[in-house]
Amino acid sequence: MNDKISLAMQSPEPIRVQLGEIAVTDSWVSTPAGSYPLRGTTWTVANQTYVNDVIPGWAIGLAVVFFIFCLLGLLFLTIKEKRVHGTIGVTVQGPDFSYSTLIPARHEGVQYQVTQQVNWIRAQVAHLSA
Repeated sequence: MNDKISLAMQSPEPIRVQLGEIAVTDSWVSTPAGSYPLRGTTWTVANQTYVNDVIPGWAIGLAVVFFIFCLLGLLFLTIKEKRVHGTIGVTVQGPDFSYSTLIPARHEGVQYQVTQQVNWIRAQVAHLSA
């Protein structure tokens, strides 16, 4: 297997997907623990995010300022914004290795983006196994 890894390092392929510390080419998975063939790997995604509705600071400030002049300032307290917290876990398992990474969720679209990237990798694995 070391011959395969050294052969892959001699003719590098472009990175197609980068998921945290995991880089994937057309036929290889590269992690901090080493490089492994993509064929025969299993990929899982774990959504560990949550969304909070919070009143933004600027709305509180405007509510205080306008409350002094008229009671309409309280309407600013009805303004909410969504904040996403947490991470998305991605795990790759192969015949001789397993590696997990956490990807921070900074907005609501991260879960969709990571899932689409993992689905592309799964399709690539199925193509290599066929």
